[in-house]
Amino acid sequence: MTTPHDASPDGGTPLAVRMRPASADELLGQQHLLAPGSPLRRLVEADPTAGTARRVGPSSVVLWGPPGVGKTTIAHLVAAAPGRRYRELSAVTAGVKDVRAVIDDARHARDGLEQTQTVLFLDEIHRFSKAQQDALLPAVENRWVVLVAATTENPSFSVVSPLLSRSLVLTLRPLTDADVRSLIERAVSDPRGLGGHVRLAADALDHVVRLAGGDARRALTVLEAAAGAALAGSASEEPVEVTLADAEAAVDVAAVRYDRDGDQHYDVASALIKSIRGSDVDAALHYLARMLEAGEDPRFVARRIVISASEDVGMADPTALQTAVAAAQSVALIGMPEARIVLAQAVVHLATAPKSNAAYLGVDAAIGDVRAGRGGPVPAHLRDAHYAGAKAHGHGVGYRYAHDEPHGVARQQYLPDDLADRVYYRPTDRGVEGRLAERLERLRALLGRGEHPDSG
Repeated sequence: MTTPHDASPDGGTPLAVRMRPASADELLGQQHLLAPGSPLRRLVEADPTAGTARRVGPSSVVLWGPPGVGKTTIAHLVAAAPGRRYRELSAVTAGVKDVRAVIDDARHARDGLEQTQTVLFLDEIHRFSKAQQDALLPAVENRWVVLVAATTENPSFSVVSPLLSRSLVLTLRPLTDADVRSLIERAVSDPRGLGGHVRLAADALDHVVRLAGGDARRALTVLEAAAGAALAGSASEEPVEVTLADAEAAVDVAAVRYDRDGDQHYDVASALIKSIRGSDVDAALHYLARMLEAGEDPRFVARRIVISASEDVGMADPTALQTAVAAAQSVALIGMPEARIVLAQAVVHLATAPKSNAAYLGVDAAIGDVRAGRGGPVPAHLRDAHYAGAKAHGHGVGYRYAHDEPHGVARQQYLPDDLADRVYYRPTDRGVEGRLAERLERLRALLGRGEHPDSG
């Protein structure tokens, strides 16, 4: 029983351990794997009437997912079925000798009087060498153990093919904020958790959810620390409120005042882009950090950076767009928290790059002419001449093939008649665009282009 002064009852057992789901129905965020009759559901809920462990014969599984989504919990649930026992190894510390010792022990347990099946949970299997993974093959092949292997890396690249072919690969999804919120609320009221001895203020709950970052274990660790801070020195028999200040003090992380659905969402995003445009790299990194620490979707940040690469940097540094697009793709590939590094690189590149909005202004000027109804028919010599009868209409007649001309530039009219001298793109003298301006001047001279009095 939890006392008003103790946020960690049961001999100091961590809250994350006490709140480990006791059944598959308590698992959060993995409903796609827990449908009735699914392999994981059948593995967890073995039929106790099926006879000995030898006849039950469950499969081995590789669990792939980010930290704190339930990989260890699933292993415990699998081991909790009748006729099974739990053993655990970490690939960080275990070697082939340790693996073989567990396998030998598992064979004795299976073939002895109790006929007990051993569930071997191997954490971070991607850290095992090929030789270490190969040592598991006989045990998995002959079902001497039920292997539950956990990894945060793609098993297609980190687990040997023979082991993959003998196991089910199950992908665990990241927990949503709603999942984490539900877990925290359960831990506050559940007798296994804080037993209703505290109540969580709304802003404190939001702060804990944000700090968790989709990691259930982290959420419960932060909650336990915050509850301990609130309960310290309290003699009240009534539930003690865990305030935002308690949560901040417990983990030494200030709450970020940032509403992802309100004005601050747009204000901080605007400040990020304007800092990049203004070439203040330090301010840009500040607003990037502020958004990410507040739990902003990194894909939203990446999209804004891609836009800025063309809108604000443009042809002054064409590689900025390459960096921004690569960052957006990387964010989608790896997710947080590592995505912050990629986004920071892109922000630094854009903020320190020379700036030009000439391409942006150019296309908007061209759109303005189109919307105003300017721009007559396409010149006849530029029209498609590949269909029968096209030449009879003058299509393609007189067209000059640029590759056959000196300098690869054909002197002919490309714009419609009423826009023949229109100039839309006016490069700056900054960065790469400065050199491009010189080339563009020569190109326009070769084309015989001059500026119309109303152009631009």
